[in-house]
Amino acid sequence: VYRGMGSLEAMKEGSRDRYFQGGEEVDEKLVPEGIVGRVPFRGPLADTVFQLIGGLRSGMGYLGCTNIKELQSKPKFMRISSAGLRESHVHDVIITKEAPNYWLD
Repeated sequence: VYRGMGSLEAMKEGSRDRYFQGGEEVDEKLVPEGIVGRVPFRGPLADTVFQLIGGLRSGMGYLGCTNIKELQSKPKFMRISSAGLRESHVHDVIITKEAPNYWLD
């Protein structure tokens, strides 16, 4: 379960000051800036961490970094358009079996 600190529920329990609504006495007058929701289960945490580490290693390889210190000192950010982002992902194919580190939703 996810509960953002700007959600109505969190504000009712004390986070309203953080969003400059501390003076509001009536809960119905609060203006939430967050949500409460659920994050779908994706499997064991160890599997997710394994995939994250693999992605980090891959990115380090693209940048020619052999350790985290190098990664921190050689940042290279490239801005791409939303069309470029769509084009860089799988397209024009129906995925029949998702990889553990890639999903569309």
